[in-house]
Amino acid sequence: MNKHTTPDETPAAPSRPPGDYAQDVCSKAHEVYDKAHEAYDRAHDKMQAYCADVQSYAAQMKGKTGLRRIINALGYSWDGIRAACDEAGFRQLLWINGILILLALLLPFTLAVQLVLILASALSLVVELINTGIEAAVDHTSLAQHELAKRAKDVGSAAQYLLLAVLLLMWLLALWRTFAAT
Repeated sequence: MNKHTTPDETPAAPSRPPGDYAQDVCSKAHEVYDKAHEAYDRAHDKMQAYCADVQSYAAQMKGKTGLRRIINALGYSWDGIRAACDEAGFRQLLWINGILILLALLLPFTLAVQLVLILASALSLVVELINTGIEAAVDHTSLAQHELAKRAKDVGSAAQYLLLAVLLLMWLLALWRTFAAT
């Protein structure tokens, strides 16, 4: 607003015909749209190439079908167990559960109690494998502190803690029923 206009008046538009101004705006909008569309096409092409690489890598890693695929899967599983054995927490649980399984077999428990205790120990190891995998995936994504990364690790740890608490309760009940209740 200048000193010659009142608050209700707006300054006059440039002396160009309204059609020229609208045409310029439309022309600029089309240029921006075309550039955005070209950028989208380039990104889309890169994503398709990346997906094709990932799919061919996954197909190559899985191998063929049938027996070859099963053999490959067993190899990957063995690699996972070896990788988990690099973790101190998994090694500790392996020793604890190994001793518990041995005790379950040696103590005079019924067959049903032995099976339940062995299954619970095996499940503890499985949960620790999953927890170790979650931690490795989170650490691979980023080593920076992030609330969601902390939550993922804490939930995996809580699953293991809960299972260990149930395992302890099962052992206490089995020992009590076998030795104290008779």
